[in-house]
Amino acid sequence: MRPVALKFLAATVCALTIAGATSFAQDRNWNRERNWENKQRQDRNAWPSERLNPQAQQRNVPGEFDYYALVLSWSPSYCSGTNSGDDETQCNRRDGRRFNFILHGLWPQYNRGYPESCRTSRRPFVPQPLIDSMLDIMPSSRLVIHEYRKHGTCSGLSPEGYYETARRMFESIRIPDRYRNPMEVLFMSPDQVEADIIRANPDLRPDMLAVACGGAGNRLKEIRICFSKDGKPQSCGSNEEQRRLCSSNRMFVPPVRSTARDENYSGSDRKAPPSSRRNPLPAPRMIEDDRNI
Repeated sequence: MRPVALKFLAATVCALTIAGATSFAQDRNWNRERNWENKQRQDRNAWPSERLNPQAQQRNVPGEFDYYALVLSWSPSYCSGTNSGDDETQCNRRDGRRFNFILHGLWPQYNRGYPESCRTSRRPFVPQPLIDSMLDIMPSSRLVIHEYRKHGTCSGLSPEGYYETARRMFESIRIPDRYRNPMEVLFMSPDQVEADIIRANPDLRPDMLAVACGGAGNRLKEIRICFSKDGKPQSCGSNEEQRRLCSSNRMFVPPVRSTARDENYSGSDRKAPPSSRRNPLPAPRMIEDDRNI
């Protein structure tokens, strides 16, 4: 073959090789971009817990958890804060009522860690009639909706089943007399609060509850009481480790100071219709990170 022909053939092969490599690189980049776009689309559609923790997709399965934590918040601690002055539902009621321990939520828990915002077969919608039915113990529509979306979806229950379960557990706990309407500030240790709750509820043991404190003045924030899936008191997991929730031996407990005429609330009144209760329990409040309360 002549030298000119050889040079032409070599140039042709080189050009084809470069074109093929360029095409392959372009295809690879295009596939990479398409995969990235698909990943972004999946991330946008993922629930918050799945975006933050990919392993949550394997753990956050509705109905797959170890126990419930019933969370009762101390209402005066919220109401003594700076952002509660315009809250006419809980803290600035015109009838003079002020509240004590209230239902904040019912949280499915693992023995270590917890699920949240679980995927469900249907949109986690809480019907308005159900919201209205909970306002006697959770007088915040926003909170009722939030608690089901974040915690109730992991229970494996419908909104109706979840709030029926929450109410039943809530009503099973008797609030000790000294916490119903204290008129003066109290200073107590977590152990004292725990002992008072156990004395009023003999079925509970120390390993079945924990007390949380924090905020300005190290206030009493909440108690967590642990239940099995079938609603019986049980030992808590590591989420309710007392040292983590409140390691102080002295808490500030703001008073209730209800001035309503029907302030003599009795635990047995909880099963009465909301309008006939002498002192319905207070509502919990939304807190930015409700796992920190």
